[in-house]
Amino acid sequence: MDSLDSINLNQYLPTAISWAGNILLAIVILLIGFWIAGKVNKLIINMSKNSAHLDDTLFRFFGSMVRYVILAFVIIAVLNRFGVQTASIVALLGAAGLAVGLALQGTLSNLAAGVMLLIFRPYKVGDFIDAAGRFGNVTEIDMFTTILQTFDNQQIIIPNSQIWGAQIINHSHFDVRGVDMHFGIAYAESTDAARAVINTVLANHPNILKEPAPFVEVETLNDSSVDFLVRPFCKGEHYFDVLYSVPEQIKKALDENNIEIPFPHRKVIVVNENA
Repeated sequence: MDSLDSINLNQYLPTAISWAGNILLAIVILLIGFWIAGKVNKLIINMSKNSAHLDDTLFRFFGSMVRYVILAFVIIAVLNRFGVQTASIVALLGAAGLAVGLALQGTLSNLAAGVMLLIFRPYKVGDFIDAAGRFGNVTEIDMFTTILQTFDNQQIIIPNSQIWGAQIINHSHFDVRGVDMHFGIAYAESTDAARAVINTVLANHPNILKEPAPFVEVETLNDSSVDFLVRPFCKGEHYFDVLYSVPEQIKKALDENNIEIPFPHRKVIVVNENA
């Protein structure tokens, strides 16, 4: 009986030792793999902190992608230790990835556009932009969408592919903005007097800069009016205050100085054929 037990023990002992060694080695590979994946993830994320021009969102995404790739190789290495044929698994994962990619073409285009937006940064959170036919304040930029908040407190979610492939106007890129406005006076009025009135209004406005000086010049001689182009300059945050407050102030000032602001009119001549 003892000899039978000894034979069975000698028969299964090498297999047990081999499995124990593989399990122990698999645990070591998993621990080292998770440690390396975490370190690489943190290293990539910390790269964005070295420069204000680098976006955290993009590096968090890249860090996560690299981490999952490392973990995939670690799991394949562990399975290989137990004799699993990993070539078929890799082929299966590749085919599944291709199928998912074809099914999510639109999503992947948004992802690619999001990566480009985060790399080149044509705008950032807090900027006022015109993009994809929409205007608003950027509240969030992620890998797939850009979220805008309008002045009437609507939230607009725009797919990144629609923004990257079209014109982007960033109203907040420069600290100082020019505010273009147009005003017309009658032909009978003095352009010098009208210019002096407009300049006085601009000089008294608290949000209009002295330097660069406002631009006030005759731009067009229309059918019934002499039109001025008025371009005061202001800080970006005061743009809309200047845009919506100055026209009324100039209108009142022109009225107070008896300078006529014409409106389109047509002269009709009636001919009396019986005369």
